Amino acid sequence: MNPASLPPRTLQQWLDYQVGLHPRSIELGLARVGEVWRRLGAPRPAPLVITVAGTNGKGSTVAFLEAMLAAGGYRVGAYTSPHILAYNERVRIAGADVDDHALTEAFARIEVVRGDIALTYFEFGTLAALLVFADAALDVTVLEVGLGGRLDAVNLVDADVAIVTGIALDHQDWLGSDRDSIGREKAGVARAGRPFIVAEADPPAGLLRAAAGHDAVVLRAGIDFSMDRDGDAWHWRRGDAVVPVPSPQLAAGCQPANAAAAIAALHCLHDRLPLPLHAIALGVATAAIPARLQRVRIGAGELIIDVAHNPQAARVLADWLAQQSDQPSLAVFGALSDKDVAGMLQPLQPYIAEWHLVDLAAETERGRDLLALETDFSAALGPVRRRCWGEVAAALDTLAPRLRDGARVIAFGSFHIAAAALRWLQRPAVT
Repeated sequence: MNPASLPPRTLQQWLDYQVGLHPRSIELGLARVGEVWRRLGAPRPAPLVITVAGTNGKGSTVAFLEAMLAAGGYRVGAYTSPHILAYNERVRIAGADVDDHALTEAFARIEVVRGDIALTYFEFGTLAALLVFADAALDVTVLEVGLGGRLDAVNLVDADVAIVTGIALDHQDWLGSDRDSIGREKAGVARAGRPFIVAEADPPAGLLRAAAGHDAVVLRAGIDFSMDRDGDAWHWRRGDAVVPVPSPQLAAGCQPANAAAAIAALHCLHDRLPLPLHAIALGVATAAIPARLQRVRIGAGELIIDVAHNPQAARVLADWLAQQSDQPSLAVFGALSDKDVAGMLQPLQPYIAEWHLVDLAAETERGRDLLALETDFSAALGPVRRRCWGEVAAALDTLAPRLRDGARVIAFGSFHIAAAALRWLQRPAVT
């Protein structure tokens, strides 16, 4: 069958179709998706591939890599997930989201060859990204691993360098109940004889043992490379190599570690992908990604949008708040049903004067409804002042006058919360 013979579908129609293809929204394993990939010709997305796995910090690390490589003049593809406002955000070429046509063409090619193999929404999208990249004459592709590592669809591709960012408790139903188990799964992206960059200074032992079992060349933060602060600047070091870099535009305290891991990956590829020092510095300084401590002025106040959706990410947000003024913040918060709500709320309790809880059940089948969220909130924080809302926009509409008068509002807890806050900002009446 020729892809052109399929009934035409818009991008949204394709995405709606994919949601119903597999009985589960998440199904880890490479057998099904690997077979379809081979039927497509096992496309390699670029001559050089960097894979980024981990619990938190993946998107930011991809942004650092993308910005540094682009500053060096390379044509870069980047695959990330989930998206925030538009599906096209997941597949970028030379810094721009790909258009609908490129995605729908790739979806049609996949549909023609998959036969009766059921693919998940993520698997379908990953294969499409690989096809789009393979046709784009790229120098290098940066692939963000989805939920796991060893059994994640992105792991079909043998990376020239793999990075693992921080490991924390998240998605335990699929990856294991402790950091060791999760680390072992994430280490599945390692390849024999190839660099495996560990961004975390104190990684779980399971991660290191698994990487060694894959015979990867392990490079650890704080041991094999480091990032040291000198005033307002930083110096990345590995052996005799020293790279001066400015402070990242990305504000969270974890970002220098993410930048350091990205530089380590590029340093390993220097013979095949040389970068001048000014490109590294420019990339670190200019790398940006939405909804990672994104600060928006509204009148005299400020709206902070952050995708923090697990306890580790919430602690990073709390650490940042601790360094700000003594002004208490107002929080707009919602979560998915499989998240540790108490672990997200407790680090932020000292910095939040008022909570606004949002029902996410209408946004996604995995969303936590208000009854469950209020129950978890009370168990975690007790009789703390809060209000409940059916949607983010309603909460922010109510808070808008206080924002304009100088309040600081933080919207966090889920990519769905971040997306709704960004959509609210796009309304003409907001500013």
